[in-house]
Amino acid sequence: MPPRPRLPAGIWILGFVSLAMDVSSELIHSLLPVFMVTTLGASVLTVGLIEGAAEATAMIVKVFSGVLSDYWGRRKPLALLGYGLGAVSKPLFALASTSGLVLGARLLDRIGKGIRGAPRDALVADIAPEAVRGAAFGLRQALDTVGAFLGPMLAIALMLLWADNFRAVFWVAVIPAALSVTLLLFGIHEPDRPATARRTNPIRADNLRRLSPAYWWVVVAGAVFTLARFSEAFLVLRAQQGGLELAWTPLVMIVMSLVYSAGAYPFGKLSDSMNHGTLLAAGLAVLIAADLLLASAGQGPVLWAGIALWGLHMAMTQGLLATMVADTAPADLRGTAFGFFNLVSGLALLLASGVAGLLWDRWGAPITFLAGASFSALALAVLALRGPQLRP
Repeated sequence: MPPRPRLPAGIWILGFVSLAMDVSSELIHSLLPVFMVTTLGASVLTVGLIEGAAEATAMIVKVFSGVLSDYWGRRKPLALLGYGLGAVSKPLFALASTSGLVLGARLLDRIGKGIRGAPRDALVADIAPEAVRGAAFGLRQALDTVGAFLGPMLAIALMLLWADNFRAVFWVAVIPAALSVTLLLFGIHEPDRPATARRTNPIRADNLRRLSPAYWWVVVAGAVFTLARFSEAFLVLRAQQGGLELAWTPLVMIVMSLVYSAGAYPFGKLSDSMNHGTLLAAGLAVLIAADLLLASAGQGPVLWAGIALWGLHMAMTQGLLATMVADTAPADLRGTAFGFFNLVSGLALLLASGVAGLLWDRWGAPITFLAGASFSALALAVLALRGPQLRP
């Protein structure tokens, strides 16, 4: 058997671009739920709706950016625009005085994420050899998630240094966001479009028919899976409700992201040789265990075990789902394929986060996480019925 090819340098650079932007985003996001509840006086339902709307917006916008990147044959300019909007949104969080302004900042930030997401994922698939595609997505996700725990670590240090001054901490997020845009601008050169390639409308009926039943099953599986989980903001609120001091609430995202980062590349590499349905089912089982632990305790070792398992299920499934989309879509429709996948998943996330916030306000945190476990069990049952259709 010939040795597997090495991962191209472009995959590493895209990973560090994601790392820098995630340091910026998670520095804010790890504090934002508590900032909204304690400083702005928002309800948990409001937090859930804002988080759900923001993440759903990002996923919906990916449809249009993915289609455009396929039609244009270029990925980098759209990715650059998306990262640029993310950087521009950061000062708005420091200036926000109402929940409405936070919503506006979150939507701008997530529109940027939506614009960059599908072209960036398609660019990973374009650059990486097929034999190491799972490892490529896993590596990019791992580096992204390194940023997701470095950001909260920085947030803790600054909150302790500046006596819980949320707004001063939010201003610091501008710096890594600018570094991310600079690295993408000067460090990435995307593959040339073949000279014989013609521009066609990716969403024409004859092109959409080229998306196979296997691809559409991945879309359905991703949507059901997304319904089974909600925004990580609820993990932060669960720990804060259990008595964790304001300055230390980013520790929730640090623990989750450390586990996520450590597992993303190994599980991505494993997906290159393991049945995808089996691995996805294992991830759902881990999510059920996480929900049950979080339902039973808001503090102590049980809480932190639940948070760690939440990160483990993310490591097992997020890069895997991206690999499954790339494997089942034609190369010239990858942007469109990622866009539709994220549209459906975005609508599911909006519903999941809204329901979670409503359950929390009406019946409390334990019921919220028990409902998450129930949705996960339903997703696992659906996967058991159709899982054999997921290719190894």
